[in-house]
Amino acid sequence: MENQQNATNNDNRSGIEERQNGNRNKNRSKLSRMWPSSSIVNLINSNRNRNNNSVYEFVSTEPETVTTPENALVLAAEIPGIDRVKKNKGKHAIVSIVLVEAKGLPKAPEDGSTHVLYCKIRLGSETYKSKSVTTRKPEWRERFKLRLGHENMLSVSLWDKGKQKNFMGSCVLDLSLLEKERTHEIWQLLDDGYGSIHLSVTVCMVDNNTDYGTTAEQEKYSLSNLRNWKLVGQLHVKLIAAKGLSGKPNAYCVLELDNERVQTPFVPGPEHLWNRTYVFNVYDVTSTLDLKVHDSSLMNSFLSESLGKISIPLLRACNGEARWYALKDKNKRNSAKGNCPRILLELNLIWNPLKASLKLFQPKEVKYIKKSHKFDVFLVYRNIEFVRDTFILLYDVNESFKRLFEWDNQELSAIALCLWLVFWYHFKFWTLPLLLLGPFIYFWAFNRRQQEMSFMRKYSPSNDPSELESPQNEKTFTGRIQGLPDMTLTITNGIEYMASIAERLYNLASFKVPFISYITMLILVISSAAFYWIPYNYLMMSLGIYKFTRKFLNPDRILNNDLLDFISRVPDNNILKEWKELSVPEPALSRYNSSCNGN
Repeated sequence: MENQQNATNNDNRSGIEERQNGNRNKNRSKLSRMWPSSSIVNLINSNRNRNNNSVYEFVSTEPETVTTPENALVLAAEIPGIDRVKKNKGKHAIVSIVLVEAKGLPKAPEDGSTHVLYCKIRLGSETYKSKSVTTRKPEWRERFKLRLGHENMLSVSLWDKGKQKNFMGSCVLDLSLLEKERTHEIWQLLDDGYGSIHLSVTVCMVDNNTDYGTTAEQEKYSLSNLRNWKLVGQLHVKLIAAKGLSGKPNAYCVLELDNERVQTPFVPGPEHLWNRTYVFNVYDVTSTLDLKVHDSSLMNSFLSESLGKISIPLLRACNGEARWYALKDKNKRNSAKGNCPRILLELNLIWNPLKASLKLFQPKEVKYIKKSHKFDVFLVYRNIEFVRDTFILLYDVNESFKRLFEWDNQELSAIALCLWLVFWYHFKFWTLPLLLLGPFIYFWAFNRRQQEMSFMRKYSPSNDPSELESPQNEKTFTGRIQGLPDMTLTITNGIEYMASIAERLYNLASFKVPFISYITMLILVISSAAFYWIPYNYLMMSLGIYKFTRKFLNPDRILNNDLLDFISRVPDNNILKEWKELSVPEPALSRYNSSCNGN
């Protein structure tokens, strides 16, 4: 009897414990549903429910790779006890998807509400939602990153949201059919609706131990192939190693060429060795290869900073030569932090000169993802300084011509007059393109390394915003702010003068002052007759003789420009507003006349 009672009590206790555990699991499941699948709470719960026989692997944190929007972070990997998740044998690749645009969509129903369009992108258990746009020709231009696991089918659905949410169509893309480490431009038709969606998909391998061959066969592109005029060539980039990076990061690289983008595997340690080759399609030989080195640690992911970056024009690529490139800072002006950080690359560019030449006269490819421009006071200052220097240059050129015509330097003026007469005596219109070859021949033959002119924008460390904010440059920064009003006044006067000239020319043609307009018409008719009867060579020679001999013909004259003096007689819009007559109430003219006669 006692044994039966003990057994009954044990059964009751076990039943009670099972019910309590069931309630705890229900409460925990309710709590889990309140958070995303990748949240810290769910990872803690999943860790508690695992047994000792489970197989785990460490997942390094990298930006923009989990079920959060772009620039999201994996917070759980840096918390003790949450640095392991269940092993997924397929997680060796990252799928970078750029949702570009959609076309051919039906019109929105007229129900009195504002309709917005958005997309949902799903791969396995990860789902992303794009931003909402109101136009029926949407352009999202958003990038998403998803992990490629066992599921290779990428699903994209389009939704319309007004008073209620309506499904507009979907499409499914098999990622296993796409070539790895290449960017694919795909227009996918919607299965359950109308229209198509433009996607830019890249599958990047993140496991450095994969046996996948990243180099494409060179036979796929031939220089003699003139059928595909959009494709100019191919660029083979062999990323070998990097040295001197700041700290000991778990580094990876991102390579971009126009709208093609690939990401390398993560390599830890002070010296990083990738030894991988990537292939890019070249649609414009004047494009630039951008390379950025990132650290996958949590701190660098929060700061969104790179360990170094570099831009390499394709036309400067040294084919077949492994070369060290120094990494630069975020402004691409100075060296990045570290012990002379550098990266070893080998570039091979195969391109068709005929296709590349014709491509130069076509619109340049627009990048899908662009950085939003922010207000930068230092950039505004540099632009204002450049405009001011340009006006000063034009003023100096004008003064130089004045001194030349006034014979301040008699030898130089005599030589200039002789050259002017000889040039226009022998000038023919077919020689004009040859004259434009002059600067090219000069810099090619005598000055291969062209230096920047004094009026062009230059960069110096003092123009770096980070340098200007330092205390040692406080005096320089204060001086620039104090000189800003004078600089702005110079620019304002120059722009106002050019606007006034343009307004005067328009008012001249629109007969705001009819007398001056008729004189202009008479001068144009006489000039046309002169060009018909007299060769233009002699007319230009006569003009040069007139300009150079004015000082001797009229020594006491005032320096002027005949054409500008003539235009100055025409009012601009501000003067016309001053000339505008106001309405006056008219008195009774008969009463006014009678009063005048009576007086």
